[in-house]
Amino acid sequence: MSREEKDFLAFHLVFALLCVAVLAAPLAVQAGPRMAALTALYLVAFPFTAIRRGHRWWVDLWAFAFVTSAFQVFPDWFLSAELGILVFPPDGFPKIGTVSGYMAGLWSIPLVCVIFAGRRAAERVSTRAGYVAAAIASLLVFGMSEETVWMIPSWYATGVRTLGHTALYVIVPEILLGLSAYWMYDRVRGKGLRVKLPAAFCVMAFYLGNLALFFFLVERILR
Repeated sequence: MSREEKDFLAFHLVFALLCVAVLAAPLAVQAGPRMAALTALYLVAFPFTAIRRGHRWWVDLWAFAFVTSAFQVFPDWFLSAELGILVFPPDGFPKIGTVSGYMAGLWSIPLVCVIFAGRRAAERVSTRAGYVAAAIASLLVFGMSEETVWMIPSWYATGVRTLGHTALYVIVPEILLGLSAYWMYDRVRGKGLRVKLPAAFCVMAFYLGNLALFFFLVERILR
């Protein structure tokens, strides 16, 4: 394992332990402000760590993940407000429409992990291995999120078929989200925000379309 990979894993392990401690602590603070504080901490600490440890390209990855995360409010809004199959309960933090405001930054975390996994596999093995790694990372990272966040609670699925606490219709779209984000980042890597912004929008739109399609297939045609 390279120094860069060790740094990446160490950062996310420390952050994960901090999340558990903060969210489990018996404080008189609702889940929303805690989630918002942790999200803000990640968005500041990750690029800071990248610069301190000499991994400059992480900052570029962070920028793409962040702008993509900001656009991800729209799919969540669509699912919660229009289809009524995703719930963001009152959690003490302001909402964007029906979506908890911190979600605009929270998507950055899984996207960073998925794209990093894909790039490292591509550099170590092959281009095909990069896509396989991104797909597997998407399934694991997004799946773990779906299976745990309902306990906070941050969001949860309702009125749809589930596997555990994961809505069946969302599994394939989330894998495709990871793959499309990985593919798109490879094409805008090192470029400015005027290129990253439309690229991130396309990733979001592709994900939104897949959500609608697979909801229709799983919950209407195959039900």
